[in-house]
Amino acid sequence: MLARVDPLVVRLGEQVRRLRQARGLNLEGLAAASGVSRSMISDVERGLRSPTVLVLARIATALGTTVSRLLGEDRPAPVIHLPRAEQHAIDHPDGWQRRIMSPVLPGVEFELIRTVVGGGVVIGSFDAHAAGSREYVAVESGALAVTLDGVGHHLEAGDALYYAADRVHAFANPGDVECVYYTAMCVVGDASRSVHEHHAP
Repeated sequence: MLARVDPLVVRLGEQVRRLRQARGLNLEGLAAASGVSRSMISDVERGLRSPTVLVLARIATALGTTVSRLLGEDRPAPVIHLPRAEQHAIDHPDGWQRRIMSPVLPGVEFELIRTVVGGGVVIGSFDAHAAGSREYVAVESGALAVTLDGVGHHLEAGDALYYAADRVHAFANPGDVECVYYTAMCVVGDASRSVHEHHAP
């Protein structure tokens, strides 16, 4: 019996390959830039494996783009209604979900993300983006620990945080109850970078 093919995973693989080639990177080059193994990237590009959120974020960062661009297609309309059913939601086995609430716009590397994190769950680290990239975090409920290049910041419900995103950023829920927070991210692409100084674990 043939394994079921997931159209989203296939489209993701095609987009990763297209962007990698557009930036003049071979598999080894993207592996070096992202810290993701060549074999994993090859399997992703062929639609054989669905990467975790952290792996997908590392690939997107190495390509100077956003996860939403890897998952979706450009929507050039001036007004876009994005129903919940059409939003990309990725569940991580460690107990958190990342939901992309913004459409993919031509030439715009921006994401609005809603993340739900279970009590005591550590999300992990995301690579530094190119200089000029920006991120804004706002906590809706619960508590959130944000670590920026090793410096910790504790956020409670209603708190917000801005930071230049050209630094390693890590997230965790230090409390016992679920945390819901939003991230607005504007990424500056830098196709000239081939190797990052920082990698997520």
